[in-house]
Amino acid sequence: MSEEQKLAVIRIRGSIGLKKDIKDTLSMLNLHRNNYCVVVPNNDNYLGMVKKVKDYVTYGELDDETYKLLVEKRGEKKGDKLKKFFRLSPPKKGFERKGVKIPFKKKGAIGYRAGKINDLIKRMV
Repeated sequence: MSEEQKLAVIRIRGSIGLKKDIKDTLSMLNLHRNNYCVVVPNNDNYLGMVKKVKDYVTYGELDDETYKLLVEKRGEKKGDKLKKFFRLSPPKKGFERKGVKIPFKKKGAIGYRAGKINDLIKRMV
């Protein structure tokens, strides 16, 4: 895990009125429903996909401690393999003050939030 930085991507908004290409990208990322989280490598391929759906997800760099917590509490096994997504509950004390349609930089919930994604995941586990 620590040899390459990982991104945690959490779907925040629903699927009503989505364009087909955005819906397909969310499906490729295994973000089928709200509050689903996936952990992807921080490379150009995945970063391009995440930036395409940035208005529907929040994302940031995941640390080792939070990843272990995710796997321990919310990891689901299918046979002997871990599923590719984590089902999270809504965050305790809610999302940020301005809601799910405003970017994180403007005190909303969507978009890039760097290391603060770890705090959000801990509230959602």
